[in-house]
Amino acid sequence: MLYLHIGKRLALAVTLFAVPFVAHLAGYDAALPAFAAPAALFVLIFLVLRLRHGSRLKVCATVLQTYSLEYRNRVSKKDSEWKYLGTVHTVRLSVRGQHGAPSLRAISAATVRRWPKEAEEGGAWFAGDLAYGGVMIVPGSNDMFFVQPADWEKYAQERAQSDPQRRSLAEQAGISRLLEKEPRVLVGG
Repeated sequence: MLYLHIGKRLALAVTLFAVPFVAHLAGYDAALPAFAAPAALFVLIFLVLRLRHGSRLKVCATVLQTYSLEYRNRVSKKDSEWKYLGTVHTVRLSVRGQHGAPSLRAISAATVRRWPKEAEEGGAWFAGDLAYGGVMIVPGSNDMFFVQPADWEKYAQERAQSDPQRRSLAEQAGISRLLEKEPRVLVGG
């Protein structure tokens, strides 16, 4: 999925870079096609920034090596919010009959913005610790999401009082601190 996303953005950028040259070869000498080149640069810049800040593949791999997968038969999406890094979905992962599952911020590890329909139809696999975060994998679509508590501070006391082995696993997995922060983007002067 990540490679498809990158391929689409690169194809768009190459097409936009080619527009002025093709227009010139076709004898169209107006200034309008020249605006395609700066648009292509913006596409490439935002692709690089999203991949640099938004991709959590390395952390997901570490989490999956540290924790075992558990099946959660209920996934309920509460909200979706468009962010610079990708769409952040607020979800709850629970097991039928158990209450009190925390709200989690889920962002696609491949920086894809859509929500898979398969998640709410059949549940998802989870690896991690709900107080620290982890990885959610949706069967059927194979979408992978990096998740951390939506209200990080709310679970600070639980993390502080957790046993040393639990803290050690979270540190080993790279999820002992809040990782998904929206970067500050300066706009204007």
